[in-house]
Amino acid sequence: MALNDTLSFLRAWLRDPRGIGAVTPSGAALARLMTAHVSQLDGPVIELGPGTGALTRALLARGVPPHRLALIEADPHFADALARRYPNATILRMDAAQLGQTESLFGEERACAVVSGLPLLSMPASQVEAIVQGVFERQLRSDGMFYQFTYGPRCPLPAALLKRLNLQAQRVGSALLNLPPAAVYRISRRADVQVAA
Repeated sequence: MALNDTLSFLRAWLRDPRGIGAVTPSGAALARLMTAHVSQLDGPVIELGPGTGALTRALLARGVPPHRLALIEADPHFADALARRYPNATILRMDAAQLGQTESLFGEERACAVVSGLPLLSMPASQVEAIVQGVFERQLRSDGMFYQFTYGPRCPLPAALLKRLNLQAQRVGSALLNLPPAAVYRISRRADVQVAA
């Protein structure tokens, strides 16, 4: 990671430690794990909370074309830097909780995957629910996957929320070399729930 990215991250952390939710940007091991299955999917991808772009770089390395990538970033400093670095990607300066009020980011097509770097454990429960519900109701296709990492010991989405939204969570691995170590979960619709594509 470039020194400029590290400095940008530290400045953002000083402005809003709870909003950043990490002490360092995502490392290479975590970025690889978060994006490992995306190259097997066919469709556009949404990234929530890209920050300095650690996961963005991994998504592009996995073969996601920049014009098929939408980056949702609330921090204006990060969003401006991402827009300069990835001019062919769609950059939306907004709270991811607004995705439920937003039409599909790719027109008639919905995303095959959402990759989230948001600090869900430090967010209010109502905001987390709005983000997840908005993603599954308006942005992801019926077989789409939501990838989320956490520094906590279990899935960052409470079981009651998963049940209420007819979702299921599966731990797909751990990035022990990340600082701090992190676990990655794949959230999807329950197999017995049919949703229009």
